[in-house]
Amino acid sequence: MIKYLFPIFFLSNLMAFGQQEEWYTMENYPEVKKMDVHIHLNTDRAFFLEKAKEDNFRLINVCLEKDDGWNDVYRKFRYGQLQHEQSPHTVAMVTAFAVADWEEENWQSRVISWLDSCFEQGALGVKVWKNIGMVSRDAAGNLIQIDDARFDPIFQFIQDQDKTLMGHLGEPKNCWLPLDSMTTNNNRRYFESHPEYYMYLHPEMPSHKDLMEARDRMLAKNPNLRFVGAHLGSLEYDVDVLARTLDRFPNMSVDLAARMGNLFYQTANDREKVRNFLINYQDRILYGTDLGDDGKRSREELSQAMEITWKRDWEYFVTDNEMESELIDKPFKGLHLPKEVVDKVFYENAVQWFGM
Repeated sequence: MIKYLFPIFFLSNLMAFGQQEEWYTMENYPEVKKMDVHIHLNTDRAFFLEKAKEDNFRLINVCLEKDDGWNDVYRKFRYGQLQHEQSPHTVAMVTAFAVADWEEENWQSRVISWLDSCFEQGALGVKVWKNIGMVSRDAAGNLIQIDDARFDPIFQFIQDQDKTLMGHLGEPKNCWLPLDSMTTNNNRRYFESHPEYYMYLHPEMPSHKDLMEARDRMLAKNPNLRFVGAHLGSLEYDVDVLARTLDRFPNMSVDLAARMGNLFYQTANDREKVRNFLINYQDRILYGTDLGDDGKRSREELSQAMEITWKRDWEYFVTDNEMESELIDKPFKGLHLPKEVVDKVFYENAVQWFGM
């Protein structure tokens, strides 16, 4: 019998080691490859990417049209280029286009020409922002909606180039609620300081349902278009609703940017439901934060914000620690997801969904 003790001992220890390797811990954080797919670098300084390299992160810098039409798009894409040139293996780019000249006869050809030039320079995809549906209007004063037929050749071009459309379309459902009824503190702070986007104050504007239906009509028209719904696809309030939407649109995924508080809130109420959602849809969820650098904060302040956010989220996904966050008023427990799921959410899904 003695001759069998070593193989059995060795096998049992090997199995125990294998079981331990099914999970990550906080100590694994620096060694694991990670990607933040939703950041905004509107500066040429390298503070952000230096911290990202230290923490083993790759980044996708995202452009959008906000205040100044095409000038805004050009400026933000150029900053992304500068960051990419400083560290090509750390920073990738997603471009955007403007609708400020929507009524111009050559608008579609201008957009396609611009996107073509961005793709030649390495852009992985295109971002459309909430100004479509909530801010930008045509000459008659009607809000431009994402399912408008004028977008069709543009989305077809993006698909034909094997690129990805990223969409921040709509806002969190909290946007249509009174401040004291909102579920997360970060939503409450944002809409209190941005009344122009706070739809509870603007009942004449489209509802959350209206915006989601327009987005869904666009996706139904473009079933082969690879789509990343930014901010949990603006369905952050209920993972069951999000799951049904992902089931309906197989070419849709979502990022987590600026919506961790909404996940924390649901976790505090029903941890297993959220955990099961992450496991069941592990191929459709991409880690992102909406962090950025506009050149105004000190290196120390910026580094601290990145450290706090990235490590808080790592702890939430890999441990079953009892946690608290200033994003919500309730305690919650980490999800302790299997290593395979964590690897997908933090890295592998980004590679697939952005065709890297």
